[in-house]
Amino acid sequence: MKAGNAVLSSYGTTIFEVMSRLAEEHRAVNLGQGFPDGGGPPEVVAEAQRYLAEGWNQYPPMMGLPALRQAVAAHAARFYGLEVDWRQEVMVTSGATEALAACLFGLLEPGDEAVLFEPLYDSYVPIIRRAGAVPRFVPLRAPDWTFTREDLAAAFGPRTKLVLLNNPLNPAAKVWSAEELAVLAERLVAHDAIAVCDEVYEHLVFDGRRHLPLMALPGMRERTLRIGSAGKTFSLTGWKVGYVTAAPALLRPVAKAHQFLTFTTPPNLQHAVACGLGGPDSYFDGLAAEMQRKRDRLSAGLASCGFGVLPAQGTYFVTADIRPLAGGEDDAAFCRRMTVEAGVAAIPVSAFFEQEPPRHLIRFCFCKQDAVLDEAVARLRGWLGRT
Repeated sequence: MKAGNAVLSSYGTTIFEVMSRLAEEHRAVNLGQGFPDGGGPPEVVAEAQRYLAEGWNQYPPMMGLPALRQAVAAHAARFYGLEVDWRQEVMVTSGATEALAACLFGLLEPGDEAVLFEPLYDSYVPIIRRAGAVPRFVPLRAPDWTFTREDLAAAFGPRTKLVLLNNPLNPAAKVWSAEELAVLAERLVAHDAIAVCDEVYEHLVFDGRRHLPLMALPGMRERTLRIGSAGKTFSLTGWKVGYVTAAPALLRPVAKAHQFLTFTTPPNLQHAVACGLGGPDSYFDGLAAEMQRKRDRLSAGLASCGFGVLPAQGTYFVTADIRPLAGGEDDAAFCRRMTVEAGVAAIPVSAFFEQEPPRHLIRFCFCKQDAVLDEAVARLRGWLGRT
């Protein structure tokens, strides 16, 4: 029998699945995979239930329910001052990963080059390679996870078609500064390139920071696609409702890819997300404040165990340096041993790199109930003899 696609077949099972299976096998507290363990905002869930019983349950429009597209446009104006035409510039997708796939398949040609920043989310590179394009990497270095102008310039060339930017950044919990975005914008203009911006953690930024979309910078409106996600904004990752905002000329080819990938997204979930996006400021402020509190709770606990804890400016994640504890052991081996022996699972940060990964950093997820975080810290303290 002939083999499957060589690009996708070359990848193994994701590190998230591997560590989750190991956690389940050893009844470990799973702080690896990034999803909250709550039920989401009750009023948003109730709207989904009501619409499921009373609303339209056949195919919705391919581009998404008008109510949600209007809500996405209103959200962009409310939070970022972006004027968006919901009819021509907003499309609903089945999660941010489908949005990414539609953007990359719709925009890239074989032989194009795409610039990415490492560490990076694990789906980016397989999609780019499956589209026939070539990834080029810009290293971000701990603890501040920034880049040099020289590193950025080296990744660009005559075949650069687009840049894929994750802001706030998973797994490094970095929120890009206005200065960094301005340097990137200069390079995009110089190479006439497109930016695909994965901004699913836009409302999960801490310590008084405000998320700044690349799209809001001068000259970026017509060359940027912005991806959002109800999964992260409403702590409902299983719903898989995403949305893309872009100028019409950019959105049209992406919509062509979308129609052959998923075509539509459940209408009751779209309706509920539209209601959620129109919610009060207190919801969005409260979400960030609650996650910041959880970040501080877990960070303090990890520090008490002897980990070196890196700054976490946003997202669901905190990165820890294992060198004070690992005795030369690398991140993957340490995570496996910690899962088996301590009963706590995390993710080795080397899994988020394609080139020259650090081997001394691991990622913990803090968007869990306090009792879960406290249990994880108690287990680690016992394992490390810190009781």
